[in-house]
Amino acid sequence: MVEYTKAWTGERFSDGRPKVPDSWLERAKGMSQEEVIIPPGRNAGPPNIASFSQFDGSFKVLHPELKMAGRVVTAMYMPARADIDTILFAKAHDKGVALSNQWPIDQLQPGDVLVIDLYGKVDGGGIIGDNLYYYIMKATKGGGVVINGSLRDLEGVREIKMPAYVRTITPTWFGGSTLYGYNVAVRMGNVVVMPGDIAFGDTEGVSFIPPSLAESILDRADETHIHDEWTKMKFDEGQYKSTDIYSVPRTEELRKEYQEYLKKKLDELRAARAAGAKK
Repeated sequence: MVEYTKAWTGERFSDGRPKVPDSWLERAKGMSQEEVIIPPGRNAGPPNIASFSQFDGSFKVLHPELKMAGRVVTAMYMPARADIDTILFAKAHDKGVALSNQWPIDQLQPGDVLVIDLYGKVDGGGIIGDNLYYYIMKATKGGGVVINGSLRDLEGVREIKMPAYVRTITPTWFGGSTLYGYNVAVRMGNVVVMPGDIAFGDTEGVSFIPPSLAESILDRADETHIHDEWTKMKFDEGQYKSTDIYSVPRTEELRKEYQEYLKKKLDELRAARAAGAKK
């Protein structure tokens, strides 16, 4: 894990998983997916990356009123196969690991988001019901879950306030699958997800942000918020065409006004965050 996330130079958990600051998770909840996705040619992305997208929008969003931002923990399952499972279970037993749907859940910490690759399984794919969902909510302090597969007990889950993104719902119990990997790279749609990524979810879907790129994406989102605020403020004045203001101010005078506004607002944001960090 450390090898594949060596671009991250900050704090790590004892198992090597990158540990982005809690303050970044709070900042991420103020973003939208459009601020995470950087289209080709924008030239405003993270260092050495002109475009960036780690987005999967093909989930059912169970709590669209909640935004999700947490550190990824992954669990990868495969269909059961007796000859391989015999070996896997024996090796896991020697290490004190139970290859069940609950073992990864019991490892969760505050701020985590559990990302489960259950290869889209439906029948026998109800890997989490309302009881385990409630446990995850308590263990992660409302972090969240992302499942390439199914969830059961929807009626009970709806009452538990934690973000969840799932492919589908099933009434069936979990079975016929084996835990093949914990905190390994997994696939969500066309996206590779690594342990320690920031899982950011809103009503549109989920983006998985590499920790080494997170701060620059968050900083860029701050500027986007301020740009949007200034743009609407100028439109409210009722004296400009859209092309006078958006997406780049047309005149030198307007560009100067915007740059001054941007600097003022960024300075205020940084001062507020610094004061909050001292509390």
